[in-house]
Amino acid sequence: MGRGRQKAKATRQARDIKYYSPATDLSALERELGSPNPEGNQHDDDPFEADYSEYADKYADGDDEDERRFG
Repeated sequence: MGRGRQKAKATRQARDIKYYSPATDLSALERELGSPNPEGNQHDDDPFEADYSEYADKYADGDDEDERRFG
């Protein structure tokens, strides 16, 4: 008899999770997505990102295959 009660509880929990809708601050989301970042990209100051700009011209072959494929 315990299995029926256990299954009913699992079904009720699944339904609660499926239809759960937390309160969303839409104005904060709009501010975050709508306004451009005046400082530019926030990841430009990443100390772990290597600067490969000096190699861009040295190893550029002019083929730009990646830009055609992805751009």
